[in-house]
Amino acid sequence: MSPRHQLYIGGQWVDPATSQTIEVISPHTEQLVARVADPAPADVDRAVAAARSAFDTGPWRRTDPQARVAIVRELAECYRAREDELAHLITTEMGAPITFARSAHVTLPGVMMRAFADTAADYRWQETRTGFLGGDVVVGHHPVGVVAAIIPWNMPMFLIVAKLIPALLAGCTVVLKPSPETPLDAHHMAELLDQVGLPPGVVSILPGGREVGRQLVAHPGVDKVSFTGSTVAGRQVAEVCGGALRRVSLELGGKSAAVVLDDADPDAVATGMMVAGLMNGGQACVAQTRVLVPQRRRHEFVDALASSIERLTVGDPFDTATRIGPMVSRRQQQRVREYIDLGQREGARLLVGGTDLPADIDRGWYVRPTLFADVDNSMRIAQEEIFGPVLSVIAYADDDHAVHLANDSEYGLSGSVWSPDIERATAIARRVRAGTVGINEPYSMDPVAPFGGVKNSGIGREFGAEGLAGYLDTVSFSIRRPVADSAVAQGDTVGADHAAGPPTEIRSS
Repeated sequence: MSPRHQLYIGGQWVDPATSQTIEVISPHTEQLVARVADPAPADVDRAVAAARSAFDTGPWRRTDPQARVAIVRELAECYRAREDELAHLITTEMGAPITFARSAHVTLPGVMMRAFADTAADYRWQETRTGFLGGDVVVGHHPVGVVAAIIPWNMPMFLIVAKLIPALLAGCTVVLKPSPETPLDAHHMAELLDQVGLPPGVVSILPGGREVGRQLVAHPGVDKVSFTGSTVAGRQVAEVCGGALRRVSLELGGKSAAVVLDDADPDAVATGMMVAGLMNGGQACVAQTRVLVPQRRRHEFVDALASSIERLTVGDPFDTATRIGPMVSRRQQQRVREYIDLGQREGARLLVGGTDLPADIDRGWYVRPTLFADVDNSMRIAQEEIFGPVLSVIAYADDDHAVHLANDSEYGLSGSVWSPDIERATAIARRVRAGTVGINEPYSMDPVAPFGGVKNSGIGREFGAEGLAGYLDTVSFSIRRPVADSAVAQGDTVGADHAAGPPTEIRSS
């Protein structure tokens, strides 16, 4: 493992400015598993200075895009060789069940790296257009500069890859701030970056708390902030970046709806909701925790959901049979329990779960998977992001009412529509105000599909060509070549060229 008492700054392991450390606690055992260096303000300044120097004077931004693609592909191969170790680290630090850690937390980011590399390899980095007013216009896409990438604890490696890799492919330099709850997988990424030999200064990784994040967001040496986290924190980030006219992208909270049409199969829907709503213990911004069902069939869907939840294995995240592990922290466990109490006070009917520890568990930050029925969409449990294994079933009268309920939220991150009639389901999906909607599946996390939210769920997109573009500035160069015609040369260039008509071609290079 990396030297945990050091920080990865500018591509080197260096001693921190202070001896302060971050304690990593197992959510399953509540025992200390590691201590890592906690960056001080001086460390943040040093990391940004390294990134600034590397961007302004180093070779990375000037490296041919295909060469950057080759380095990312090499990184993906190094990553693949250590996936088992990484899955173990993530289960240890944040409690994800090991089967889910191996798939979504670890294997999927590896797939994303390769997909992002393919996207960059095919990207149209420059094109030449015939100018409407004469001459040529060259349009190019250049790296935006120094990127501060700030990620939460719930999908740590997935989010590292989602921000770091497109930024590197664009030619940016990056200061990455993982959450203090999940620093171990970030150290793992630093080791992998060492193997591929990035130029000095290109990447720094500073696991730290809110103060580190605040310093990065406000730092004058940063050109763009890419933030994933709560909507409350996102507003603060946007305010600071707006004041500085600093580029920002925000992937924020969600309270997504699964719209179950009246011809859907209850068992298929229930199986899907175990992923859509309860993946990662419900600790996912895309979690579809509002299940909208037709009034006349509500009992069928409620019964199927309750039966599926009761069959879930809750417990030791290293047991391959486990489907629901602990919450990441005691604070998160308490937050979810408070919402379960609130739901009962609001008048929702508790069918499965509750605030007690699951059976045969006497320690760890666990919450029983919980299902509420008879939920009104105005209740707080239906409007506020809980970030835990809590589903609310809401009945609707007809398709129009279902769409109204789905959109009756300040959020708009993800969603789904369930029906064997694909044409009908797609028509409903087009009316749902969300950035990502699945048809008979939870949602698309395909790395070529742009991902992001509308309304209070964020600004900008990640993944695909759209995600790469978020780390690029578009610039243009007007080129007018000398001409022999003296009349044109004496100043009639606009009229003469315009008379030839509009441009007829776009040439790429």
